[in-house]
Amino acid sequence: MSDLRDLYQELILDHGRRPRNFGPLPGATHDAIGHNPLCGDRITLHLKMNGDLVDGVSFEGQGCAISQASASLLTEAVRGRRLPEVLALFRKTTALVTGRDDDVAREDSVELGKLAVFEGVRQYPMRVKCATLAWHTLHNALEGHATEVAKTE
Repeated sequence: MSDLRDLYQELILDHGRRPRNFGPLPGATHDAIGHNPLCGDRITLHLKMNGDLVDGVSFEGQGCAISQASASLLTEAVRGRRLPEVLALFRKTTALVTGRDDDVAREDSVELGKLAVFEGVRQYPMRVKCATLAWHTLHNALEGHATEVAKTE
């Protein structure tokens, strides 16, 4: 178990230090801003939708390693997926991080893949908001709430 925990920590640190898909997204069709006032995390998420397909995704911002890793892994997880899958992934990931195991089981149609690394975050309530910020920001972008700042409060 310790080896698995070490691997997960390594994955979070790697994505936190070298976030993937970081920067503006030319031609973005959806944008949203997220802020976690407890930790100071701030992100702007950009999406390029082609119908209901996520054709491109990137983010910008600053924050702790968990928030940056969560946003980085989110971009890898949602690119190339259709909207219903992305929304199922949103529900499953936020349920996993917040410890709602019944809700995780309900979303059995979508695999978490590397996002399972965030299961351990639920043991640290202050970090749950860091891990879910990017996901709430994604949800706001998809729902057309670009002018509302996604908050973890």
